[in-house]
Amino acid sequence: MTEDSAHYPPVDPIKAGLRGRCPRCGEGKLFQGYLAMRPRCAACGLDYDFADAGDGPVVFVILIIGFITVGAALWAEVNYSPPLWLHFLLWIPLAIVLSLALTRMLKGVLIDLQYRNNARPGEIDRG
Repeated sequence: MTEDSAHYPPVDPIKAGLRGRCPRCGEGKLFQGYLAMRPRCAACGLDYDFADAGDGPVVFVILIIGFITVGAALWAEVNYSPPLWLHFLLWIPLAIVLSLALTRMLKGVLIDLQYRNNARPGEIDRG
């Protein structure tokens, strides 16, 4: 990674990850579908073999979206007591849309942070 810093300016992993951009140059796209990774960056040629987000982004999405959706549903129930069908009509689509949007962004952030911190999947630092 030290040789990369000589050729590429530092990239903010949070901003690049949220935008789905390359962790080294910040220009190339990270994804070739919705969540499928490209094999390499089209702009700088970085090989994305190091990237393995696993289930990390999904765990965060479940916690964040669950907190938002359940909190909003409880607030609506206490204040307005809407019928059950309205709860389904409001909260299920909201949870689906927010989950789909947030999963891609968090996967990008996690992969960019892996690159920034030189973390490789399956490796354990034994000191």
